[in-house]
Amino acid sequence: MKLYNYFRSSASFRVRIALNLKGLPFEYIPVHLAKGEHKKSEFTSIADEGLVPMLQTDGESLSQSMAIMEYLDETHPTPAIMPADALGRAKVRALSQTIACEIHPLNNLRILKYLVNDLKVSEEDKNTWYAQWTRTGLEAFEKQLTSLAKARAASNLPKSIYCYGTTPTMADCCLVPQIFNAQRFKVNLDGLPLTMAAHEACMKLDAFIKAQPSNCPDFEA
Repeated sequence: MKLYNYFRSSASFRVRIALNLKGLPFEYIPVHLAKGEHKKSEFTSIADEGLVPMLQTDGESLSQSMAIMEYLDETHPTPAIMPADALGRAKVRALSQTIACEIHPLNNLRILKYLVNDLKVSEEDKNTWYAQWTRTGLEAFEKQLTSLAKARAASNLPKSIYCYGTTPTMADCCLVPQIFNAQRFKVNLDGLPLTMAAHEACMKLDAFIKAQPSNCPDFEA
C-alpha cells in the first residue's frame, strides 16, 4: 500500500491511525499541501481530486478518508474499527461525520487560506473562526457521547473507554486528529469530559502515537 498524505492533514492522520490499528504496512509518500504540491501534475495525474489522503492498493487509487477507512475495515476486518451490528455502525458513522463533515470542512487548510488571502481576514479573526466552529462541533460530539453512555448504562453494558465501546473505532480515528488541531489552534477544550477521556485513552495506544504528526517523516515544527 502507498499512502499519499501530509503530516498536518487531519484526514491523512485518520487513515494513518486506521492502518496502524490493523497492522497494515504502507509506504509513506508526502505531499506538502502548504507548498502546493497537491496541485502539481505529478500528483493530479494520479489523484482526480488533487486531495490527500490517497491510498493506492491492489492497483486502485482510493480517496476520501472515510471511504478509505471503511474499505480497510471491509477488506481487513480484524481488528474491526466498525461495530458488527447495523445500529452500532450507524452510531459510529454519525460520530465520525460530526467531525469529518461538520467541523473539518469549515476549518481545513483551503478554507483558512481563502479567509486570509482572498477575504483579507486577519490572523486573529481566522483563529476566532476556527475556534467557533471547532468548539461548536465538539460540543455536539460530547452530547452524542453522553447519550451513548446513558444508553450503555441502561443496557448494563460496560462503560465505553473510547468513543463507542471498549475498542477503538472509526470515530476515534476521526476524533484524535481533530483534538490535535484544536490544541494547535488553542481552542478551549474544557467541559468535554467524555470527548477528552476518549482522546486520552487513544493516545495510550501505539497505533495513535505512531500516526501523530511529529512521528511523520515530513514533519515540520
